[in-house]
Amino acid sequence: MNNSLDHLGLRIFEKIETTIYPDAREASEVVAGEIANLIRARNQIGQNTVLGLATGSTPIRVYSELVRLHEEEQLSFSRVITFNLDEYYPMQPQELQSYVRFMNEYLFDHIDIPRENVNIPDGTLKREDVYEYCTEFERKIERVGGLDVQLLGIGRTGHIGFNEPGSLEKTRTRLITLDELTRADAAASFFGEEHVPRRAITMGVGTIMKAKKIYLMAWGDAKADIIRRSVEGEITPQIPATFLQKHENTRVILDDAAASELTRKKTPWLVGPVEWDDKSIRKAVTWLSLKIDKPILKLTDEDYNQNGMSDIVTDHGPAYNVNIRVFNQVQHTITGWPGGKPNADDSNRPERAVPFPKRVLIFSPHPDDDVISMGGTMMRLAEHGHEVHVAHQTTGNISVFDDEALRYADFVSQYSKGKEEKKLFNQMMDSVQRKKPGDTDSDLMLEIKTKIRRAEAKAASRYSGIPEEHVHFLEMPFYETGRAKKKDLSKKDFKLIRDVILKVKPHQIYAAGDLSDPHGTHRICWDAIRTTLSELKDEPWVKDCYVWLYRGVWQQWDISEIDMAVPLSPGERLRKRRAIFKHASQKDQPKYPGSTSREFWMIADERTITTASLYDRLGLAEYDSIEGFSRWEIK
Repeated sequence: MNNSLDHLGLRIFEKIETTIYPDAREASEVVAGEIANLIRARNQIGQNTVLGLATGSTPIRVYSELVRLHEEEQLSFSRVITFNLDEYYPMQPQELQSYVRFMNEYLFDHIDIPRENVNIPDGTLKREDVYEYCTEFERKIERVGGLDVQLLGIGRTGHIGFNEPGSLEKTRTRLITLDELTRADAAASFFGEEHVPRRAITMGVGTIMKAKKIYLMAWGDAKADIIRRSVEGEITPQIPATFLQKHENTRVILDDAAASELTRKKTPWLVGPVEWDDKSIRKAVTWLSLKIDKPILKLTDEDYNQNGMSDIVTDHGPAYNVNIRVFNQVQHTITGWPGGKPNADDSNRPERAVPFPKRVLIFSPHPDDDVISMGGTMMRLAEHGHEVHVAHQTTGNISVFDDEALRYADFVSQYSKGKEEKKLFNQMMDSVQRKKPGDTDSDLMLEIKTKIRRAEAKAASRYSGIPEEHVHFLEMPFYETGRAKKKDLSKKDFKLIRDVILKVKPHQIYAAGDLSDPHGTHRICWDAIRTTLSELKDEPWVKDCYVWLYRGVWQQWDISEIDMAVPLSPGERLRKRRAIFKHASQKDQPKYPGSTSREFWMIADERTITTASLYDRLGLAEYDSIEGFSRWEIK
């Protein structure tokens, strides 16, 4: 599909001006640039600029670019006044999760804004003082002339600020009770949902709506559905972001992933002309088949005509010919030989027959992502005799409960007769007892948790048929903060990726393509792999390397995006589940459930069973379960 057709009016379903960028970085730089231009213009005439600011992962790159403009291009914030959207209640400003601390770390400590110009809701107030404080917060905004610009992210409930579902259009700054889904999404930052405050102080919808200009930003597939409902749906208090449809100067700024459910991206044939190619025809036909619940080979010209796809049968039809073509494309994605089948015609297979066996490198962002997302395929590759390596990119240590670490240490202390082991256990117990909710782990505790996850990963690999010498623990430094917020990628991070790739020189690379994990680790890990492969693209062996992206807990491939589908038998799915169980510290309740509180093996089962069901509905063979992969071209 051709994004250049946007200007032809493919936005007829969108009720708010919406701009889509290739990635969050480019989008953030555009927003920061427009804010900077406003500040410069106001500075020149001696006027203040009043900004409404947001927190969370969404605006981080905007703040980073504003800091760069200040440091490198002398953008002055001396006449800028800011009001933050919200703050947890109660919350001390020095706490890790405090929005005061967040704003200082990402913006205020790096620019020349007068501290008296900074206004962030006060989470330290006595309960009886909150109402008057909120009233004065509103008055202060009015006294400085109102908000010139308001930055917004959006929660998966459709909340803006902390205006949860049910918030009314005219609400003002107030104390609210947080939705359970919002608290679940915040669990990572608070080291467990039980530590997330149940209340927050937030600007109201009415306060936000009075801003002269509003930017609503969203990145990643996880926000795609709520963006569609907010931009294209009906106005409702159950999705507070829909009230922005009434604002005269709101822009929705998205990356490609967050825009993926908008009509012009998901089903552009419903709103205008499409330049049809093999990929877009396959996407449209599989969509049509699933929408009307009719196998591909039974679709008729009338089905195409009634669903805005008449030009397919006109230019490429009749329907029978299109159906056969797409059916074969989908059928050819299915293979029981993910490493290629030796001595076989591979012209209609997703993988090459030669070389055989292949050197395979599986990247796993966390120590369990490999078996959760592609455990069946991993075992199949090992069974077929390929040289399979697994590179665990991060330690995953922050997702181990304290009591789980103590359980392991207690076992060692009881089994050993030495005093050092008992001393170690006592030190850990003391560390846990002194730690307050939200505190980071001690270095000792992080080391123990790292070793726990290492041992579990080794056990899962052994069970999957991969020898220990082929299991690599990279322990990328960007992850090692002891909390959900990560560091930027460093030269050492890239070197670790480069070294393991050059060591293996794989014919196949598997990497995580589910970039909507709520903690950002998968996206950062993929960025490191993608960048490194692009730098190595001229190496002779790279030209013979296929890169396959898998998805697991946080996302699922659209059926039209799958280039290789590996069917699993019921027994293989059970073996995969047992491999996941080797990660015992993650069993029963993941520490950071993000969008779900179910266990990872349950989600893994559901994903593979659903994918198989979709293939069945399209009229393909009926399998128990399927692991799907999308091929990425090195460029």
